[in-house]
Formats: sequence, C-alpha cells, structure tokens
Amino acid sequence: MASVEFRHCRKAYPARAGGAATEVLKGIDLTVADGEFLVLVGPSGCGKTTLLRLLAGLESLGGGDVLVGGRSVQHLSPAQRNVAMVFQSYALYPHLSVAQNLAFGLRRSRPRRGLRRIQDGLAHCTAPWPGPLRVHSRREAAIQQRVQEVAALLDLGHLLERRPRELSGGQKQRVALGRAIARQPAVFLMDEPLSNLDAKLRGETRLAIAHLQKTLGTTTVYVTHDQVEAMTMGHRIAVLHHGALQQVGTPRQLYNQPVNLFVAQFIGHPPMNLLPAIPTPTGLMLDGQALPLSERLRAALAQRSSPVTTAGIRAEALHVGAPRDQVSTPNGLAATVVAVEALGHEQLLGCRLTAGQRLVQVRAAADLPVRLGDNLAVTPDPDAWHLFDSRGKA
Repeated sequence: MASVEFRHCRKAYPARAGGAATEVLKGIDLTVADGEFLVLVGPSGCGKTTLLRLLAGLESLGGGDVLVGGRSVQHLSPAQRNVAMVFQSYALYPHLSVAQNLAFGLRRSRPRRGLRRIQDGLAHCTAPWPGPLRVHSRREAAIQQRVQEVAALLDLGHLLERRPRELSGGQKQRVALGRAIARQPAVFLMDEPLSNLDAKLRGETRLAIAHLQKTLGTTTVYVTHDQVEAMTMGHRIAVLHHGALQQVGTPRQLYNQPVNLFVAQFIGHPPMNLLPAIPTPTGLMLDGQALPLSERLRAALAQRSSPVTTAGIRAEALHVGAPRDQVSTPNGLAATVVAVEALGHEQLLGCRLTAGQRLVQVRAAADLPVRLGDNLAVTPDPDAWHLFDSRGKA
C-alpha cells in the first residue's frame, strides 16, 4: 500500500484545426492517504479520467509531478508504477477464461530467463493433465493459488472456466476487479466501473467494492460522475470542474459546507435550491419578502466584507404546510405544487413560489396528502441557509 500525491499537475491537449490548445488540468494539488478511498467527481469533461490516466502512466504530464509512496513515478512505465486499473469497459480478454483473465497480470509481472519461462509455460499448458504428466513450477503453483484466493473473495469459483461472453455484466465487473486485486498493487484505480450496470446491480456492486476496499485496505482512487456513488463509497471526495479542484472533504462536509455554488448544486440530490437574496439587519429579503436568519448566520454575515447575492437551502430544510400556516407563520412562502415524485419513503415536491415565480424542491413525508395544483406554505429553517457572494463563494 502507498499514498498518492499530485503536485501542481497540468495537462493540455494541442490545438486542432487552427484552434487554441485545450487545458484539461490546471495545476491540481491533491494527496490521497495510505489506505484511503478517494472519489473524484465532476461533470463530463472536467478532467477526472485524465487525472487517473496520469497516475496510471497512460498519459504524460504537461507539468508538475505524481508520487506513489513518496516516490516520483513520472518517468516510470505503467508496468513499473505498481498500480492496477479497472476500466469502464471491463477490458477482459474474450478468448481467455475467467481464471486466465485473473492470472494474466500475474504471469507478466516479472521478467524471467529463457529456461524458467519455458518451464512456467509447460506447467501452465500441462495443468489439466493427470498428475504424473504435469510439469511442475513453483511460480505457476503460486499463481494458481492466488487465482483461487481471489475467486473465493469475489465468489467467482464456479465461473473460472467460462469465457467473458458467457458472463453477466455484474460477473464481468467482478472479474475485472479480481484481475486488479490478484496483482496486490499499491494503488487501485477505478474509472467509472459501474456505469454499464443496471440500477439494482449497481447498488449491489457499489456495496461490494466498498467492503472489498475496507477488507484489503488498499489505497483507491475512484472516478465517477454519479454523486450517489461518491457520497456512499468514498472516505473523501474531490470535486473537479473545468480542470480545477473545487473542494476536497468528507461526504458530510461537502453536503453541509459547500465552498461555492458549483459544489452546492453538484453534491446532493436534489440539488440545493438557489434564490437571489438581499441581506437585511435581521435576515434576508427574497423577492420582496423578509425572512429571518439564525443568530449564527447573522453573526457570520456581519463579519463579511463582500455582499451576499445568493441564498441556498436544501430540500429537507423547507417545511410544507397548509396555506393558512403562511398567515399564522409570517416566515412562510406561498407556493403552488407543480410536480410530485413519489419515492416510497418520501415525496419530492416541485413548488413554484408565488413571489418571483421561482421553482424550489421540497422533501415531504410519504403520507402527506398533496396533488398537483395544491397551494402550500413553504417555511425555511432559519439556520439552514447557505449564503454566497457575487463570485459564487460561500
């Protein structure tokens, strides 16, 4: 196992057809601790996979350095970096069995002299033969033992003789994971490994990968654009946007303390509700309606020099009631229900505020009797607002 460190990593692709060069990574500084599960998230094209490929040695750096276990790997070949990558497309060899796919990296992990290579090859070829006719090789025996260990770990024992075309998507993914695990690398790299699976299988495999990483304790860098995967799997999450690192922290930190508008809207489902706001001595003014802020937030506002222009609030911090609640509670916002998503354990309501006609999303109890067109009072929690300045900084 080993730590991973990106030091001011830059990457740009050359200009095409007379256009300007495309800068994909703009000076990334990021450290992954030994044994940590770090998830890289961000929209398509933000540089997640490029950063992973730089670590794997599949792309060359335009500037900066990459360290594994405190040692620079910039000038090492992919095979010398002691990392194993799981690809989105599985990348299994179709003509090899599951057992042969699991053993592929092991058989090519070390250079061997001519006679040893011949002996290992004969041992591999004669493995199905009766005992007295087999050629024995300690290296081949160790490989077979390792394949059996990995197969037992991933419940692949009954599939070892099958070809990839005879496997389901989940089984192929487990084989791809097993091939990476078999080598016992210092670092696992996973590039959207669950994107080809259906929703149910994706949930099951997500749990399996998280448990596997905890069991093995191997440093893991995991790329995804699915923030549900990021929130449920990672010890920490690094959010990328336009090739720049936006925020690094635990899932709870990113959800409760986003540093800017991009993180606030990217992390969380549904995204944070954002509304134009003007601060007042006692709270906020939203589309002409005054709303209170908690003492904590008023004190934070008093210490800031840059003016607040946007207020954000999560769906669960908006409480719904009947229209009469707005009269009895002056902090309520009149709204009309324009969408209802029944999720079983709760409802997600799309509500259009009467003042300003802005749309907000609200979490409500599953048994709340509500229909399209109903008028409601939406009351924000005064301590749950997130406040942003004109530059989008929290």
